[in-house]
Amino acid sequence: MDHWAEIVGQTAAVAALERAASPEGAGELAHAWLITGPPGSGRSNLAERFAAALIARDPSERGRIFDQVHARTHPDYALLTTQAVTIRVDDVREFIKNAYYAPADGRYRVIVVEDADRMPERTSNVLLKVLEEPPERTIWILCAPSEADLLPTIRSRTRSVRLVTPSADDIARLLHARDGIDLDAAERAARLSQNHIGMARRLATSPEALDRRAQSIAAALAVTTLGDAMRAASELLKVAEADAAALTEQLDTRERAEAMRNLGLEPGAAIPPQLRGQMKALEEDQKRRATRSLRDGIDRVLTDLLSLYRDVLLTAISVTDATAGAALINSEERDRIVELAERWGPRRALAAIDALEQARDRLSRGVTPGLVLEALFAGLIVDPAGAE
Repeated sequence: MDHWAEIVGQTAAVAALERAASPEGAGELAHAWLITGPPGSGRSNLAERFAAALIARDPSERGRIFDQVHARTHPDYALLTTQAVTIRVDDVREFIKNAYYAPADGRYRVIVVEDADRMPERTSNVLLKVLEEPPERTIWILCAPSEADLLPTIRSRTRSVRLVTPSADDIARLLHARDGIDLDAAERAARLSQNHIGMARRLATSPEALDRRAQSIAAALAVTTLGDAMRAASELLKVAEADAAALTEQLDTRERAEAMRNLGLEPGAAIPPQLRGQMKALEEDQKRRATRSLRDGIDRVLTDLLSLYRDVLLTAISVTDATAGAALINSEERDRIVELAERWGPRRALAAIDALEQARDRLSRGVTPGLVLEALFAGLIVDPAGAE
């Protein structure tokens, strides 16, 4: 299979990275790259593919090296990520030390910083120093939603590659070809995910995830009174908690089993006192990941609701303008969307979208998720003209 086959809808980005990774494009290879794009556009996957292409001494090695990169086992590859809300400055300092080692096996040592937008200013300034005086054979790849999420001094020392949102058709074809998913189910998942590759795969392969999304939409559509609003907030918090637990439980179990094996312990064995510190550190990381996963789960719920009120707005516009209209994301709920659109009208639907954006901003600033949802739904039952 072509090395870049799973990167969908990013023709220009793939062409630029392929040339930079090839011997002919060595003169165009920057020491630091910034891959930006909307959630679900494939930033992390593209970074891994690019890393494998940079490390490989020959194109025939790319497949094997990519498997090692993806598993985080290649000696010339490192991934800086975090389970917390921000990337800690000490973590960046540790990776910078490794950046000065020569490659052990490949052409380059590659360090990927996932969610580089999670670096606070102090952390960014530590990274900036190594970008100003880069090691000769180390390549940095930073991933973030947009260039504006990083300091201008960081952006100025990287070569930018911008990704676009892949089309639903491209995502559906990928799921069908790569994962063997029925084409109709793949198309539905791509539509409901709003063209988010990872979420589309999850919706197509997990009936539980699909059901949780349906619960979110149904709960929002049932809100007409303040009591409904509080019930919806409580229900959606439980949906997000279940979603986060489903994502983290399996990973936590696998990590603990791997840690026990690396420490030479049998499954279920008592942990010797001298090793408890290492296991405690793992448990603390997992707790931080659980907190982040819950917030990410709430954000996914808000994204789903945004698609609902987008549908309501477009339908409301269609009611007053026969030439307007667009395909609904949540077409399974068409009748209830039409009913809500007729009752609300375009202005109130637009106010609902504004309320959702405000909720996402509050969530990003650390407001308690339950309070974010309660404030959101309480606001949705109020007509912007002043009548409930």
